Amino acid sequence: MIRTSRTRRATIKARTRTTRAQARIRRNGVGTLATHCMAVGLSIREARIVAGTLRKNAAKAGVTGAPGISYAKNIKAHDCTRYTPREVAAIAVIYRPRRPAYKAAAARLTLAA
Repeated sequence: MIRTSRTRRATIKARTRTTRAQARIRRNGVGTLATHCMAVGLSIREARIVAGTLRKNAAKAGVTGAPGISYAKNIKAHDCTRYTPREVAAIAVIYRPRRPAYKAAAARLTLAA
């Protein structure tokens, strides 16, 4: 495949992932921490990393979230916790990342509320 085509397809894929995550949060009012991270532009892998750290900081912030069940295509359903944008902003204030990409994401998560 031509390199420029690969780059364009990756850009469109990332933009689509971000837009869908934003729409899901807007439609439901809540989302998992990984969904909130994807909504501010992180890749799936980076979103999982940041969400794990945010999950640890949720207890420090005193945020509980709403319990829910996550369904995937052919994967068994599993429990999850969904948060409002305001709750995620409260957690993101405590979050102190080191990587520049994560710092930018934390700033966008704080401003999303």
